[in-house]
Amino acid sequence: MIVVTTSAADGDLEDAFDHYEAVRAGLGDEFLTEFRHAVERILEHPNAWQKMNERNRRCQLRRFPYGVMYQVEEAANQIVIKAVMHMHRDPQRWYR
Repeated sequence: MIVVTTSAADGDLEDAFDHYEAVRAGLGDEFLTEFRHAVERILEHPNAWQKMNERNRRCQLRRFPYGVMYQVEEAANQIVIKAVMHMHRDPQRWYR
């Protein structure tokens, strides 16, 4: 399977990176590494993570309070990452 990110998810990643870099130099890179690990877990077991609705799932990062919202598109052989959200925000936000 291949991984595709939406422009919204790319923006989420950039915002989180900028936030963590402002906290401490290098922390943004650590966040991106943790995000990549979550994507690897999703690729290994795409249907193992919590369902948010009928088509979408969420895989939580281990070190940071973020979740990767994604959809498995079996026919296209891809994972579509729709959002990377802070877990203390309204989970319905990413639907909009």
